[in-house]
Amino acid sequence: MGTRKNAEGVTVYVFVVNGMQKEVRENALKQHPGCYDALPAATKAQIASNRNWLSKL
Repeated sequence: MGTRKNAEGVTVYVFVVNGMQKEVRENALKQHPGCYDALPAATKAQIASNRNWLSKL
């Protein structure tokens, strides 16, 4: 598990699901609740910070 930039320059979260690598964008994490639950607390805090910042726009 980790993060990386995809070909479009977007940060994606990388998970291993059923033995296969899966890339999930931050806005799609709600569609994959098991993946979101597996994230470290620091990453969840960063996602919450990003969402707070975006809601101010």
